[in-house]
Amino acid sequence: MPAPAAIRILVVDDQLTMRSLVRTGLQQLGFVDIQEAPDGEEALRHILARPVHLVISDFNMPKLDGLGLLRAIRSHGPISKTAFIMLTGRSDKELVQKAVQFGVNNYLVKPFTVQMLKDKIEAVFGKLT
Repeated sequence: MPAPAAIRILVVDDQLTMRSLVRTGLQQLGFVDIQEAPDGEEALRHILARPVHLVISDFNMPKLDGLGLLRAIRSHGPISKTAFIMLTGRSDKELVQKAVQFGVNNYLVKPFTVQMLKDKIEAVFGKLT
């Protein structure tokens, strides 16, 4: 039962408005250590410099998409166990299967509510205190 304030999160999305929506939802749930990145390449650099507990990443982004970021994280020993929630407007089975194959922890489809975000995080970490 982790406290939200103890969990470091990186929100990755090429749309500033979506990053802001996710950040606001996380703050409403009590999370305080929230970083942002506009694409998978910058996110990977950030995680390597300052590891996080959870990545919430969009699928469709320039440079390095969400699946590419997930694969890069899973293949790099020190950060390979980082929790990863894929955030996307697409819910097609092929994408979900690939994400599961690469080790995604959970999947959140846009648009989402704060309660849906909480449920997905709790499915990964357990009940938040």
